[in-house]
Amino acid sequence: MAKVVFRDQEWEIPGGKTVREIIEELGLNPEAVLAVKGKKLLNEETVVEDEDEIKLIAVISGG
Repeated sequence: MAKVVFRDQEWEIPGGKTVREIIEELGLNPEAVLAVKGKKLLNEETVVEDEDEIKLIAVISGG
């Protein structure tokens, strides 16, 4: 199982899903979060494997 962290929440997700699939499964907007593994930014097509730890970071924009 992969560990996914967003703010103060944590989930255990089966590996083999893309970052985008995980974000959508969690009910988050893929346009509003970035996925990071260690110090590496992941794109939405990256497949998350068991034992990965992924942090989701909210994107803040304004004008």
